[in-house]
Amino acid sequence: MRQRFLLLSASMGAGHDAVAGELAARLRARGHLVRTEDVLALLPSGVGAALRAAYRGTVRRVPALYGAVYRGFLDPEPERGTRGESVARPGSAPLALLAERPLMEAVGKWQPDGVVSTFHLSAQVTGRLRKRGVLRVPSVVSVIDFGVHRGWLHPGNDAHLCVTGAAARTAGAVTGRHAEATGPVVPAAFLRVGDGGAPGETGPAGEGQAWRGELGLLAPGRRVVLVSAGAWGVGSELLSTVRQLADGADVLPVLPVLLCGRDERLRRRAARLPGVLALGWVADMAELMSAADALIDNAAGQTAAQALAAGLPVIGHRPLPGHGAQGVRAMADAGVSELVGDRGDLTAALRRVLEPGPVREERIARGRSLFRTDAAQRITELALAGVRT
Repeated sequence: MRQRFLLLSASMGAGHDAVAGELAARLRARGHLVRTEDVLALLPSGVGAALRAAYRGTVRRVPALYGAVYRGFLDPEPERGTRGESVARPGSAPLALLAERPLMEAVGKWQPDGVVSTFHLSAQVTGRLRKRGVLRVPSVVSVIDFGVHRGWLHPGNDAHLCVTGAAARTAGAVTGRHAEATGPVVPAAFLRVGDGGAPGETGPAGEGQAWRGELGLLAPGRRVVLVSAGAWGVGSELLSTVRQLADGADVLPVLPVLLCGRDERLRRRAARLPGVLALGWVADMAELMSAADALIDNAAGQTAAQALAAGLPVIGHRPLPGHGAQGVRAMADAGVSELVGDRGDLTAALRRVLEPGPVREERIARGRSLFRTDAAQRITELALAGVRT
């Protein structure tokens, strides 16, 4: 049965759009009709752009301030008063209210059988509308974060599809609604990359050969360690991290590859460091990962999820404040990564996962085990069932 879906994403970095795009592709492959909207574009003129610019500027220049904002508005832990009592936190209701009418206009034009959110603000909008009975079709939230903050968890939504079992249990307990773990949503190319074998041997024959050849020429005999900075090139002491890895090549022979996203200034600065490869936006990330051996991550975002699918061990290091720190800790708690502190800890962690053997194999197996269910299939089933009458 052909269904119509409205997907709600947000141009905050690249992760939310990447998940929405992959879900849309899977749904269309099943014969369904899909329309995608950026929830920031549903806000009054200029508000969405200002919100994106403020978020990007804060996480780049004053990350401590972003951490404080996160604690105040999104932290899942209850805020306590001076005598230990729970204190109500401010929420995103004002912003959600601004998007309600434009969203219902889009719903009226598209007439979907279900609405799917891949961003927490849109989950707040759909939850409010669904709770009041204004939105009359099922609303499913695809939670893309390993750490589930309260922005994702409006009880008005019908169902939450989460990355891990722990996240699903949290979502179900908070909302009282259906929640399940379907795993991260990444393109199939990442899942095809390899079988989690020895370093340098990931990927089917022919896959990633161009990258493997280029990286081999740059640093023959060295293991390739990707260092992620997200789409915006954001992170704490990124240049220091890759410099330390390059300088320590006599102790641990690695080639650090800094993924600078769309930050050309960061790429130019990193390119001047000896023993470091700096890359801008990488379109063939699955191919690059098939030629790499591990990932150092600071946000538990889509790059980390892609690495888990591709069979790369992930190490969390110097996480971004707020959702980044929460997500990196949640990944480590799930046993699919390791969170480390200083330089010595990072070197030791890399040595453990780069060495062929049971530690590396178990880490890879745990990461790939997250990919248990096709989220697009579950969306179609939930929409068909109506979830709530």
